[in-house]
Amino acid sequence: MRRVHVHSGWFEAVLPAMAAGLLLGLLLGLLVFGQARAGTSSSASDSSRFWGTLVAEAKALHLPTRFLEQIPSQFVAFEFEDLHAFAAEYHPAEHRMVLDRSLSLNAAGRTLRPLARLTHKELETLYHELFHAYMDFLEQERAPSAVHASFMAFAREQQRCRYQQVLITPVLQKKDLKEERFLSETESWEALNETWAVFVGWAIWTQLEVEKRGARELRSSGRALNVPAWTARLSQAEQDASLSGYYEPEDPGEKALARKRFLAPDFRLSAPELLLLMREVLGSSADMIRQADQVLKRTRAVPASRGACDTPAAS
Repeated sequence: MRRVHVHSGWFEAVLPAMAAGLLLGLLLGLLVFGQARAGTSSSASDSSRFWGTLVAEAKALHLPTRFLEQIPSQFVAFEFEDLHAFAAEYHPAEHRMVLDRSLSLNAAGRTLRPLARLTHKELETLYHELFHAYMDFLEQERAPSAVHASFMAFAREQQRCRYQQVLITPVLQKKDLKEERFLSETESWEALNETWAVFVGWAIWTQLEVEKRGARELRSSGRALNVPAWTARLSQAEQDASLSGYYEPEDPGEKALARKRFLAPDFRLSAPELLLLMREVLGSSADMIRQADQVLKRTRAVPASRGACDTPAAS
């Protein structure tokens, strides 16, 4: 009995300490959980502010915002890192955009430099990656509008008939040297995405280049874009076949030889794709689209049997 009595006394002495420990653990757990939720909320809030500022500044500079305004402000998480291969990267799995620190204000890695202080090339790169975010958003959208559903249906059809069996240029400097490739589902979707993003970035760069150099303040005055100069550059891009995309090979052996495989001129951006991107992504005027269409009809020389789809562009 004495032994039991001693054991019982020990238990009675320890019980309050155990209860206090459990309570402390519970409180610490709640604190950590609360901090995690607060961090997540803060991150979402930061992304929303980042996105809101970006769209507002793009509007002020009369840069295209049609597709940007369709993406929820909290959809993309922005980060800054010391990148080596590229100035920006987009990771669709995490809806995360990584920008090089050189694009941040004072290179501090906290917020983007004002768009008015980015070079034309930097804005081209930024818009290229922003378009990837847009395509990511459209893929994730649970209840797409009729316009979005039509856009994605067109994209998937182009993937099937233009980007699954392609010609590539093994040596980028020798465009006449071509090899045939049968692309996987992942490779062909990436080839389409990169081709479209190349055009979106090029369109922004061209808009900036055809405006008077050194007079960025004129963009905030609402001055109309120099459409003839823009379409003249489009004609040159057609002749140079510069609006071509690329993809990263899935095969490790081929990827070791070349991280990117560039599509041959025959598989550059098609006229239906280009006109759709002008209308639905860039929000170009009807007159500008009409003039671009005329340029493409004069310069387009893609054989009917290669790199062409029978389906018309989405409306």
